[in-house]
Amino acid sequence: MSKISGEQDLENTYELASTADIVDYYRGFAPSYDAGFVQEMGYHYPKAIADAYLRQATADDAPIADIGCGTGIVAAELKLAPDQIDGMDISPEMLVLAQEKRLYRRLYEVDLTGDLSAIDNAYGAVVSAGTFTFGHLGPAPLRGLLRIARPGALFIIGVNRAHFENEHFAEILEDMTRQREIGPVALEEIAIYAKPGHAHSDDRALMLQFRKL
Repeated sequence: MSKISGEQDLENTYELASTADIVDYYRGFAPSYDAGFVQEMGYHYPKAIADAYLRQATADDAPIADIGCGTGIVAAELKLAPDQIDGMDISPEMLVLAQEKRLYRRLYEVDLTGDLSAIDNAYGAVVSAGTFTFGHLGPAPLRGLLRIARPGALFIIGVNRAHFENEHFAEILEDMTRQREIGPVALEEIAIYAKPGHAHSDDRALMLQFRKL
């Protein structure tokens, strides 16, 4: 059976090897992302992350930093006022599409593996769907993201399950807990896709849930 276009797009992203590769690939991927990937594949992941935030958030867990925000799928699922959410992504083309949806207070074009000192450390929550995966982010940026958050901030970070195991996320989280950078980490397995019948229908993610100390 031939692959649907969304499957091929996904598998191409898994092969990206550098920041330059990511920026270049999403330049072409951005225009078809919502219709050709999100809808075609039944991309349920952003809704799961948004729902977890909405279940747990207190009045202090804002504003929100949406990490790897892409075209704004998580923000759309949160259904909050734009002044409550900032988006961050490495792709200028994806950010243009997010800006058109008017879902965010501010948008940052930023390499999350680099220096985040230009971003205020005032966020009450940090969320992410789809960015911690093959060809994108490993566990190292988790510590950098702590810098942009206030003490007590809620983190809801999705990580592709196979990527979590391959890149030893558990060891990094254990060390962050041991160093009292974060509180206890809850892991919840979630489905990435809602549509059956394609090669990635059964792909899973682990949702990391913790607070900065």
